[in-house]
Amino acid sequence: MGRRDRNNRRNNRQKSPWAASRPENKPRQKPRFNPETPADIAARESAIRDFKAREVICPACGNPIEDLSSAIADKNSGQPMHFDCVLKKLSETESLSAKQNIAYIGQGRFAVISRENPSDAKHFKIEKIIEWEDKNNPGAWRSEMAELYSKVK
Repeated sequence: MGRRDRNNRRNNRQKSPWAASRPENKPRQKPRFNPETPADIAARESAIRDFKAREVICPACGNPIEDLSSAIADKNSGQPMHFDCVLKKLSETESLSAKQNIAYIGQGRFAVISRENPSDAKHFKIEKIIEWEDKNNPGAWRSEMAELYSKVK
């Protein structure tokens, strides 16, 4: 029996009753997509412009915060603070040796890290973790910013 005969027999078979329940044979449902109307887009863009126009002052240095997306909540008040001001404040409070550094490790946490070779950035050891932002209370300004810029509704 040749290959052509085998394929013809396979393609001409009667479909079994369970074939309809297979995922590839089920009719596809249309995705639920609710496109934004031009009015929705204009309202969101207006809200973003208003949010950016607000002047937010850093409680540590007293200067305005230009980019709120890079700000970190103040540990005491919860107000936005410059990332560099937080680093400066931490370096003043922590006693660091010559081989130690402070680094941001994500989720509002910093760490005191040590390196055997200061020029080797890949190899380090975390000596201490500093919880700076409260995970359970992200702050109203951060929630508002996330709602304005989120693409997922």
